[in-house]
Amino acid sequence: MKRLKVFGSLVKDSLDTITHGSKKYHLWMALLTFVMLVGMYCYSIQLEQGLSVTGMTDRVSWGLYISNFTFLVGVAAAAVMLVMPTYVLKDIDFKQAVLIGEGLAVAALIMCLAFVIADMGGPSVLWHMIPGIGVFNFPNSMLTWDVLVLNGYLFLNISIPFYILFRRYQGKTPNPKVYIPGALLSVFWAVGIHLVTAFLYQGLQARPFWNNALLGPRFLASAFAAGPALIILVLAIIRTFTAFKIEDKTIKKIAMVVTVAAQINLIMLISELFKEFYAPTHHSESAYYLFFGLEGKTALLPWIWTSISMNVVATVILTFHKLRNNFKILFFVCILLFAAIWIEKGFGLIVPGFIPGPYGKIAEYTPTGIEIGVTLGIWALGAFVFTILAKTAIGIELGKLRYKKKNVN
Repeated sequence: MKRLKVFGSLVKDSLDTITHGSKKYHLWMALLTFVMLVGMYCYSIQLEQGLSVTGMTDRVSWGLYISNFTFLVGVAAAAVMLVMPTYVLKDIDFKQAVLIGEGLAVAALIMCLAFVIADMGGPSVLWHMIPGIGVFNFPNSMLTWDVLVLNGYLFLNISIPFYILFRRYQGKTPNPKVYIPGALLSVFWAVGIHLVTAFLYQGLQARPFWNNALLGPRFLASAFAAGPALIILVLAIIRTFTAFKIEDKTIKKIAMVVTVAAQINLIMLISELFKEFYAPTHHSESAYYLFFGLEGKTALLPWIWTSISMNVVATVILTFHKLRNNFKILFFVCILLFAAIWIEKGFGLIVPGFIPGPYGKIAEYTPTGIEIGVTLGIWALGAFVFTILAKTAIGIELGKLRYKKKNVN
């Protein structure tokens, strides 16, 4: 009963914290709410008229929704790059950022699940994915594995920070014997969610563009570049607008992680390009469409070459120590790298897998306004959730939120 009382107090204090703030904070939350409402309106149209309002067809059945899902799985997995040094290697420099990283993982996973629901057409079909009720088809279906690893990782990233913050809210020290096993498990689980997602594509034999042994490792490399890049940007915002000060050396260490991952990702990209174009076969047509166009169809051409250009520029800049340690340059490069990998892992991976079709027909895909509206709404939802989690966590970390003490804003 006492724990329930403390939990009730935590919820009450959290609600009080997230509903109070500066003018900029309220404007930010109002903007996110507006974008979510626009997304909900677009989604209501999709529910009413079906997936015909999207740009997806029977030729290209995965589009903007699954592209964002694939990218966000990587963002969620990136939290492990903070969890492992903090909880496993005992690196205190990462300790300030680890709860923020795990909050970002929770927001990313919620967005992942939302994009899956949007791509399925509506929430009414979710019962198919429930074991014992729907046709779960475990362990034969890779989709069921994906459902398990994503929800399992979401549980780990909610339960571990919650335990730590719940103890600190009471003014107590978290017991490492309770959360360290979960943290260790989350390290392996983070790798698992990305590998299983990669295997999901690799297992589709009719899509040769995805039948690549490097797909899984490259998923991890790009995830550990884009995810920590986003974490750096988030930490920069937090230390600018809140009293929660992140030390420079923490950001510099995360920047080193981004640099190494970006370099590995670029090496793997070069390896893939060599494999596709040095001795091309008819299975290389999807890659030719993506990088050079086929039969005059070039919808993805500007996207992929922009992505590669940004990727190369960002990686080269990060490689130089002096440039990387200049925070103005670092923040710009993180934006550049994040956008580059979003394009590459989104449109650059998903759409070309369907083009050309099994009979050689080229049917290009262009997202509709409805899809874009729903997508922006889901991204706003993720930002909204993360803002709430971060504001509560920062309040507890700074000692402003304590059990039986009035919250001070």
